[in-house]
Amino acid sequence: MSLIGYFAYHLLEGDRSLSAWARLNGATREAKAQLQTLEAERQVLERRVAGLSGEHIDGDLLDEEARRTLNLIGPNEIIIYDPRPHSRQ
Repeated sequence: MSLIGYFAYHLLEGDRSLSAWARLNGATREAKAQLQTLEAERQVLERRVAGLSGEHIDGDLLDEEARRTLNLIGPNEIIIYDPRPHSRQ
């Protein structure tokens, strides 16, 4: 009876128990969700970089980045800020 109790206890508690398995599954799901989010952000950044490099440079994107970096605006221009980062896709 004590042998069954020993194995039953370690089945439910410890480093290799069912509760540890459930925690690891939860952590895995969270990591996969974070990976998907980061991959989507990376794709957006790769598209922006592709527009600023290579044979064909997107003039609008280059102008936008230059103005943002240098903080320059013309005297007759109106700036509308979009709070979302990397809103252009």
